[in-house]
Amino acid sequence: MSGVGTGVLALLEVGRAREKAQTLFYRTLAARAQAAGDEAVTERLNELHADEQHHLSRLTARVLELGAAPADLRETATPPSSWPDWEGAVRAREAEEVAWYQKALSADLDEETRAVVEEILESELQHRSRLGGKWMSA
Repeated sequence: MSGVGTGVLALLEVGRAREKAQTLFYRTLAARAQAAGDEAVTERLNELHADEQHHLSRLTARVLELGAAPADLRETATPPSSWPDWEGAVRAREAEEVAWYQKALSADLDEETRAVVEEILESELQHRSRLGGKWMSA
C-alpha cells in the first residue's frame, strides 16, 4: 500500500460513506424539486449531486491507488430531506462537510491524499456559501 497507513484508508472510507450519503440526499431533493416543478432549484440540486458524486469518485480512486479495495456502499441509507424548506438542511449538511474535511486535514496524510482532501474542501466551502454546485474540475 505504498507506505500509507491504515489510518489514511480509514479516513478515506469515512469520507466515502459521507459522500455517498450526500449523493443520496441531493438526488432525493432534486427529484422533489422536479416533482414540484421548480426547475431552477432542480438544477442547483442536480449540480450539488454531481459534485458530491465527483467527491465520492475521487476518494474511491484514491483508495484504489493505495492498493486497497473500497468498501461496499450499496446499503447506505438515504438521509432525511425536507421539501420545500431544503435550504436550511443543505446549509447544515454542508457546514458538517466543511468541518469534517478541515479536521481530516489535521491527520497525517500523504501528499496525494492531502491534495484530494483540499480539493474537496474547496468545493464544500462553495457549496456551503452558495448552496449550489459545479465546483469540481473534471
